[in-house]
Amino acid sequence: MADIADILKKAKRREKSVFLCLAGEDIAELDRLERKLAELGKAWQPDSLAASDPREKLAKQISALRKKIRESEAEFRFRALGDREWSDLIAAHPSPDTDKMWDPETFGPALIAACAVDPVMTADQVRELFDVCNGAQRDELWRGAYEVNTEATSVPFSLADSGILASLIAAK
Repeated sequence: MADIADILKKAKRREKSVFLCLAGEDIAELDRLERKLAELGKAWQPDSLAASDPREKLAKQISALRKKIRESEAEFRFRALGDREWSDLIAAHPSPDTDKMWDPETFGPALIAACAVDPVMTADQVRELFDVCNGAQRDELWRGAYEVNTEATSVPFSLADSGILASLIAAK
């Protein structure tokens, strides 16, 4: 039979990471290069056996830029608040609308700041980050901080590793 004291010794608050690409100029350049490659792909025909494909240079530029973008991605790691911290945070941001649990203007940045463990941020820094993020990126940060506090925790199924391991077993 399990002993709650042993369980409590091992218990850690849930953590969750969100990865954001904040290299806006690089994304625009990637879009431009991919469009150019698509246009070349439709139009280019070799005029001799020795002709070199101009798409190769673009494909290499795209590959290098994708690598640069992946490497510049920022990780934001969140840790769940304790029950009292969660309750106090909601109480500190009451909604002006009685139908809502919290103030949608102030609660999001406060929650993100309260849950952020790497990098550590203040609510003002979250708002500053929001100034360079688009709506979907702000939503991802919000969801990460909200879900780390509210989402059920179980061991997630991974199709990728299951498929790889199954194929290795089948190959033996």
